[in-house]
Amino acid sequence: MSNHPLNVARSRLFWRRLFAVVFTSSSLLPNFGSEPARAQVTQYCQLSSAAAQEKENLRLSALKGKQDAQTRYQNLVETQAQDLHECRAQTWPQIQAVWLRLYPCDIQPGIIDQIMDRAVNRGYNQVYLEVFYDGQVLLPATANPTVWPSVIRTPGSENADLLATAIKKGRQRGLKVYAWMFTTNFGYTYAQRQDREPAIARNGKGQTSLYVVDNGSQVFIDPYNLQAKRDYYQLIQQVLRRRPDGLLLDYVRYPRQAGSDSIATKVSDLWLFSPATQEALFKRAQNYKGLDLIRRFLSRGYVTTGDIAEVDKLYPQEGEPLWQGRIPRPAQKSIVSVIDRQVLLQWELWQLAVAHAMQGILDFVTIANYPAKKQGIPTGVVFFPDGNQTVGQGYDSRLQPWDRFPTTLEWHPMSYGNCGNVSCIVAQVQRVLSMAKPGTQIIPALAGVWGKSISNRPSLEAQMQALRQYAPQLKGVSHFAYSWQYPQSDSDRKFCRTR
Repeated sequence: MSNHPLNVARSRLFWRRLFAVVFTSSSLLPNFGSEPARAQVTQYCQLSSAAAQEKENLRLSALKGKQDAQTRYQNLVETQAQDLHECRAQTWPQIQAVWLRLYPCDIQPGIIDQIMDRAVNRGYNQVYLEVFYDGQVLLPATANPTVWPSVIRTPGSENADLLATAIKKGRQRGLKVYAWMFTTNFGYTYAQRQDREPAIARNGKGQTSLYVVDNGSQVFIDPYNLQAKRDYYQLIQQVLRRRPDGLLLDYVRYPRQAGSDSIATKVSDLWLFSPATQEALFKRAQNYKGLDLIRRFLSRGYVTTGDIAEVDKLYPQEGEPLWQGRIPRPAQKSIVSVIDRQVLLQWELWQLAVAHAMQGILDFVTIANYPAKKQGIPTGVVFFPDGNQTVGQGYDSRLQPWDRFPTTLEWHPMSYGNCGNVSCIVAQVQRVLSMAKPGTQIIPALAGVWGKSISNRPSLEAQMQALRQYAPQLKGVSHFAYSWQYPQSDSDRKFCRTR
């Protein structure tokens, strides 16, 4: 019975997976110090270094045209894809993702294969591929109808489609490939178009984000601007034509500012002074008194008792000033003193201004998500856990209302706390978990590298162990970034260096 062909095949499969290039959990195998290198595995579904090197050798041989190596390489890729799927299904976290940026040099034969192989080697089953950033898009130059230039502008490479190639190569290895995109940050190239100037966000100091962001590369748009919405919608449609496994919306906010400007405390700090935003704000008025006071508050940053009295005289037929969300108390005007009424109205106008700015971000997310939702492609939102905080009477200048993002979206909090240990990282995730509604899929993003601390951050293992202990209900974690784990390779690829 033991020599039956089926049993023999099963036995061979068992021993191949035990001692050869397999993924497994450390809880499934004892860790014997005398084991050969190929049997050394980790609890994060990672390949041994020997197994990874064997696959790399086959890849290099296949590149040289060796047919036997090509066949063996493809078989190994397929086997490891299945092994990865099985391991991740029984290992925490079920989703382990890595953030990746590609460069024009990556069109060279075999490079995408190597990158995706490395993702598999480290136990990742998802890749978040950056497809829109710094005012450029990862679309072929010959198939790019958007207002942004293509990432690949090398003569002779106009048809290169790195996005489609990466999705294909990733799926061959059992990887889901998400399209990671900047959202309200349209990039410097957008600001260079005179016909898009009205779409750029502007604060009450006459500044655009070019004046407040140090590197001068970030340009945030007015989320109420119709042209900006159309431009982004077209971009999303083009990206989704490549059928990524998901969409990730990053920079879903206003600019981060420095020093005292990091807190918005007055109306001129807000990005409310572009035409479309103002027009939408005025439409929130529900009577003439409300509209008049909104205009005065926006132009000066405050309203006086004299303003209120003048508005009362201008529109005697109306009761209290009204705008969306304002529900004055009955007979408020007659029972509240003139000064108290002015203080209350001014505070409510400030709250209206902040809420209006935040609502623009929420509406833009809805528009960006719509094409993906129609196609059944999941969408996630990327945010800072502290991007929605109030500080006294002020607000974090990013005005990132992530606690109001739809719970039907994946939430990807950038848990990049930097305090030398895991405590601040766990605290950031804890804040998100405490504010999220039940059923929200939360996938924290961690910054770091495997096996050692970097930039005052603990190793990825230490961060993940802390999260698992605190929040075992989390189904996924992502790591920023591939370039941190392979810095030399990233630099070589960026500048087309070969070794």
